[in-house]
Amino acid sequence: MSEFVRVAMVAPCAFPANHGTPAAIKELSEALAKRGHRIEVVTYPVFDEGIPFEKVAVHRGPTIGAHRRRLGVGPSWQRLGYDAGLVPTLVRIIHATGAQLIHAHNFEGALAAYPARLVTGRPLIYNAINSMADELHTYNLIRPKAVVNTLAKALDRWVPRMADHVIADTRQLYDFVLSQGVSAERVNVVPSGVNVAMFTGLDGRECRRRLGLEGKRVVIYTGTFDLFQGVNRLIAAFSKVASNCPESILLLVGGTVARQDTELCRQTAKELGIESRVVITSCSLSHVPSYLAAADVAVVPRVSPTAGGIPTKLLNYMAAGKAIVCHRSSAAFLVHRQSAWFAGPDPTEFAQGMICLLNDDALAAYMGANVRRLAETTFSWSEIAQEVETVYRRVLGRRGVARPEGSGNAFSSADGHATNQGLS
Repeated sequence: MSEFVRVAMVAPCAFPANHGTPAAIKELSEALAKRGHRIEVVTYPVFDEGIPFEKVAVHRGPTIGAHRRRLGVGPSWQRLGYDAGLVPTLVRIIHATGAQLIHAHNFEGALAAYPARLVTGRPLIYNAINSMADELHTYNLIRPKAVVNTLAKALDRWVPRMADHVIADTRQLYDFVLSQGVSAERVNVVPSGVNVAMFTGLDGRECRRRLGLEGKRVVIYTGTFDLFQGVNRLIAAFSKVASNCPESILLLVGGTVARQDTELCRQTAKELGIESRVVITSCSLSHVPSYLAAADVAVVPRVSPTAGGIPTKLLNYMAAGKAIVCHRSSAAFLVHRQSAWFAGPDPTEFAQGMICLLNDDALAAYMGANVRRLAETTFSWSEIAQEVETVYRRVLGRRGVARPEGSGNAFSSADGHATNQGLS
């Protein structure tokens, strides 16, 4: 765009944080800021230390109840309080900064942004990465199941309609949003991206030495251990790999992981008699690339039967050039045996994929090279930022929103504004 856009970016999460969505929001915000746009991130009052961010302003909602520096993934009563606190904060920031539009991520972001849209008149873009039908029932926050399913269907139906425009993470989500009654001219497919440079030129030998994995064939999973991720199904599948590949190890690398989820994984491995073959550890986001460099095969056990987005871990695997085993619903844009090994829902089929790639280094290298090239092009954050710009132009043009005073060139005085503006 020839002129910058001032954006209120709603991040309903701990920001910046050591896992999927918060990391993606950070990367997108920074990529847009590098192109000269003014990004005002409105987020929770909780955060993880040690994750630097640049060229974006961060504004935090009020602390509600007991303050937690770390916050788990998924819905909770405390998160509902934080979501409510985003509303007045967002209204205040829009008025204070002259933000021209609201870019809200996930269901919580859209729900918090909608009242601000009504109050301020700013257009609302909803960034969709999942359906509630796929995930809400896995958190066990609300019961009975019939109530959860009814609520999930209502959210899937009405949240996209509350927005002026929807960015869908995948073609499957695009089709799903259309099925909920949103017109095609109000929806675009823009995937998440990945910072390929983070995964370039790394040697996994030191990581293998530290974990005692020298001479082993390593299958890696990275991310949270929440139920919808399918980690327990992965462990069950790996029990078959362990009996076929004597030197194989399953490495589970968590970021923001609840203790009860970790213990459930350990207990599952113990019951299957493979406790010594499953290594569970945690690391910061900056160390994920070195763990991936130490692995032979990477896996995404998540199944999204309705309409899934692109798991951030999948993009990281692609950037690291790893051979990937996953379900088609998590990576429909890839091709079986060319850029991923697609397994069916049965753990035995998932195990077959892992065994094949562990035993066929040539095929694993071929698939890894293919996904690395895809990450460098289609899924680079610079490309994604340009696609998001196109959506901004379309939405602002449709609403006839005027440019901010003194906007000038897209890069004018960007450096003067783009700082970490404390915790407002």
